[in-house]
Amino acid sequence: MTVVPRQGEPFSLSAFLISDGPAGFLLSWVAGFVDTSAFIVLFGLFTAHVTGNLALAGNSFVSSDEGSTITRLLMIPTFMAVVFLTCLLARYARRQGWSVFATLLTAEAAALVVFLAIGTRLSPVLLLDVQENLILPMGISGVVAMAIQNALMKEAKESFKSYIPTTVMTGNTTQLTIDLTQLFIAKFLPTWSSSPQADIEESLERLSRVIPTLVGFALGGLGAALFVPTAEFWSLILPLFIVSILAISAYLQHSLSTARS
Repeated sequence: MTVVPRQGEPFSLSAFLISDGPAGFLLSWVAGFVDTSAFIVLFGLFTAHVTGNLALAGNSFVSSDEGSTITRLLMIPTFMAVVFLTCLLARYARRQGWSVFATLLTAEAAALVVFLAIGTRLSPVLLLDVQENLILPMGISGVVAMAIQNALMKEAKESFKSYIPTTVMTGNTTQLTIDLTQLFIAKFLPTWSSSPQADIEESLERLSRVIPTLVGFALGGLGAALFVPTAEFWSLILPLFIVSILAISAYLQHSLSTARS
């Protein structure tokens, strides 16, 4: 669980990193970076936004590209299977009294290591000769890492005030627009609202949680666009480092919480 510092306690970097705003921003950055990196290197394959692969599969099917169609469709059952296993791991960790957040972050870090290892080995060959049998293992390993993060945000709910997706921004963009609309009505059309002040406070509070995830994802995508052309798959060291730091922070805070209780 997230430890809230007591009044008068010194600043704790680990507690700050796994609090809602910073953790949401950093995990969104990771998702944006990984998704964009994979899309660039794997010739248009999503690892975080896996439902986008359905549209890509449809396009490949129309183009009579059977290999590409199968590869993209396989990402969906892979994603579902990993979410299933992640949910089991989360429930086991909870029964054992472990930090669910730390456990799942560790699993994601391990999956990113595999993605990095497979990617650095196969991507140079892929750039010379585009083959679906090379794209498939790389894509699956990336989807595994992002499926864990998708499930993590729901399964580690005790660590967050409320659920905010960090891998797919469509829902967050919708919520942003709804909150901006509510804020506009409360400020400039107060007669349309039963409680303008409450609506303003509510919309501002949600905006404070949604905006960091949108900014983080956008900056992650930008980071991938800048680093991948030169560093290729080695650039995945950056998201791996961030997830590892968050996992260590979560373990430290869980140990502190356990020691207090």
